[in-house]
Amino acid sequence: MVACVQCRNKREKNRSKHGGAEIITEMDGISDVAVGVKRGSDELSMYNNSNSGMSSNSDGAPNGSDSKKLRVEEALPSRVIHIRKLPNEASETEVIALGLPFGKVTNILTLKGKNQAFLEMGTEEAAVTMVNYYSKVTPLIRNIQVFIQYSNHKELKTDAANQRTQAVLQAVSAAQSPGSEVQEVLAAVSSPVLRIIIDNMFYPVTLDVLQQIFSKFGTVMKIITFTKNNQFQALLQFSDPVSAQQAKLALDGQNIYNSCCTLRIDFSKLVNLNVKYNNDKSRDYTRPELPAGDGQPSFDPTVAVAFSKDSSSLLGKIPGALNPLSAAAAAAAAAGRVALAGQTGSSGVLLVSNLNEEMVTPQSLFTLFGVYGDVQRVKILYNKKDSALIQMSESNQAQLAMSHLNGQKMYGKIIRVTLSKHQTVALPRDGLDDQGLTKDFANSPLHRFKKPGSKNFQNIFPPSATLHLSNIPQDVTEDDLRLLFSNTGGTVKAFKFFQDRKMALIQMSTVEEAIQALIDLHNYNMGGNQHLRVSFSKSTI
Repeated sequence: MVACVQCRNKREKNRSKHGGAEIITEMDGISDVAVGVKRGSDELSMYNNSNSGMSSNSDGAPNGSDSKKLRVEEALPSRVIHIRKLPNEASETEVIALGLPFGKVTNILTLKGKNQAFLEMGTEEAAVTMVNYYSKVTPLIRNIQVFIQYSNHKELKTDAANQRTQAVLQAVSAAQSPGSEVQEVLAAVSSPVLRIIIDNMFYPVTLDVLQQIFSKFGTVMKIITFTKNNQFQALLQFSDPVSAQQAKLALDGQNIYNSCCTLRIDFSKLVNLNVKYNNDKSRDYTRPELPAGDGQPSFDPTVAVAFSKDSSSLLGKIPGALNPLSAAAAAAAAAGRVALAGQTGSSGVLLVSNLNEEMVTPQSLFTLFGVYGDVQRVKILYNKKDSALIQMSESNQAQLAMSHLNGQKMYGKIIRVTLSKHQTVALPRDGLDDQGLTKDFANSPLHRFKKPGSKNFQNIFPPSATLHLSNIPQDVTEDDLRLLFSNTGGTVKAFKFFQDRKMALIQMSTVEEAIQALIDLHNYNMGGNQHLRVSFSKSTI
């Protein structure tokens, strides 16, 4: 046991509330000890034991005083990690990034006034690995050492409705790639700069359009646009990393206009953009006095103000344009055969790769891709059975399916969806057995968008954990449906009947489980010749 010097017999405790959580904290006036194996000023009742004979000195400084010492006790492993002596300017994302290389981070609680935080890992094993790692490698945030130890809390109970915290958790997790080193993850998620690529750019996308869209998530400071590898790209800098993460989470994969101009967003390694000119190629909104540069149109500072007041001023002038990112309207336009300028003769065939070749079938691809358009033909490639060609009835539907399904998990594998160079999918020659790898769905009764004016046009949403069920027989109960969907291999988290009981919402534990359930149960015969209809929902239960 480490010897201690009692600085004050009275221990000060503060009760802190943050994000719906309540935690008793001890003032941070203790010496810093080895990571994980000893406990310092964790926000716990551990030291309430009258036999401990321990006290601490109150110290409001962010970094405390290393000259003060305190008796410490052995810490028991917990999946909640207590982090102390954070820099004043440390963000939630930088704290989360400390844990990301070791496993899933499920919650965070920051105590800004005390320069402390709690990080909840998905498993205790991940927390143990993290603490062991940082006992050998000094944990740093913004080049300042922080101190990591187990918490007495077994879980963090915070306000589940704290959308900002959840958005940060999702965005930072999405930024991590398998095998990322700690500092790589930290660098990626602490950058306020996004790299944006515009795919399928059938309409011009200007710097001002980008400013209008991204400013919904925070203050846009600077933008630089350029063309690389025949693709329009941009670097966009927010005032803070959290805004960048929330924008990436919300906008990546979305379309600016009807089924085209798809945003592909990554974090940039840059942390600051150097803008020399204000013109139609680059803009520093913090320095309106910058010159336009040789031969470039000058920038009128009032333009930015006009955009902030009129959200449709520019987009409304482009034929066929929508308010930014209106997925339902884009889907309706795509399914309603609205042609886009410059798209004449473009392909309605998709190439889908990284499929699970042991599980995938033409029927399963027809069902999933049929959520976003009327699938005509499916061909799983004979010599490369982890890839398939899918022919939609219109090129706009192909664009829509690509934007929503690229990067989703199907049968445990992340699928990649791109436009194919093929204009059609060829059927096998008569008499040729292709082992059922090709199927013609042209006359299928299950096409969702054959009927003009169908409500399906207004109810196309990205894959989600919540599914919308319709055409439910009157005698089918909630238990019946819960059992049916559990049998697809997932976990039913919530269920809700609509008032007429012909429709319902059912929530699976993950998007992947919901995709599997939709594939398995759309058009499922519920008896009496009534077939269940399943689609993704924008609602939550």
